[in-house]
Amino acid sequence: MQSKKDLTALVSVIQNLTMFKTALSTGKAEQTRRLIYDSALELFREKGFDATTMQDVASRAGVAKGAAYYYFPGKEAIIQAYYEAIQSDQERICNEAFAHEKSLRNRLKAVFDSKFDLIGDDRRLLGVVFRYAGEPENPISCLGKGTEDIRNRSMDVFRQALAVEKLPADLVRLLPVALWSLQMGLLVMFLYDNTKRQVRTRRLADGALELSLKFLSLAKLPLLRPVRAKLLGLLTEAQLLPEN
Repeated sequence: MQSKKDLTALVSVIQNLTMFKTALSTGKAEQTRRLIYDSALELFREKGFDATTMQDVASRAGVAKGAAYYYFPGKEAIIQAYYEAIQSDQERICNEAFAHEKSLRNRLKAVFDSKFDLIGDDRRLLGVVFRYAGEPENPISCLGKGTEDIRNRSMDVFRQALAVEKLPADLVRLLPVALWSLQMGLLVMFLYDNTKRQVRTRRLADGALELSLKFLSLAKLPLLRPVRAKLLGLLTEAQLLPEN
């Protein structure tokens, strides 16, 4: 008969083997998901979003069509994963910049520049972002419910950039939305900008940033507090401010 000590050791071995097998399975699943995701983005860049089918994605990835659908219910889910990846990368880049940069101008510039740099090769995908803006129920609409978390995170990056500036409470709420809106407007121009590295849009962003900082100096004046309060009330009533 095995001793209690032997049984305990056997159970431990079985548990370790089970955990190892699960880890291998999880790692393989993540590799497959990443392969499908990367293959889809390659096709979107080559053929465009509309011209690409899930069968195309599966064929490029070398997996069954059912496997592609298992990881991504449709092309929209791949775009949502793309949004998430870009936003996570921007947060990482900006957090690194904010750690040593105290100039508000340079912190805000880091936000705009990082977004342009991250999507520089994906201007064809930007068409998808804005095409469905007028369809609130579409899961990849940049203004819809399906992308609300990404929008809020994007605004939060601006909020963190502004943290070095002493601001009235109402501007702390208003400015991230205003800057995010400016960024979205610049991305529309970025989509159509055929200059090298979209330098025309980047210069416009720099100019808009300089003007925004000048306006900020004025907006902070106590004299404009009633105007800020009115604007804050209008945006709150229209539900255009993130809940925090």
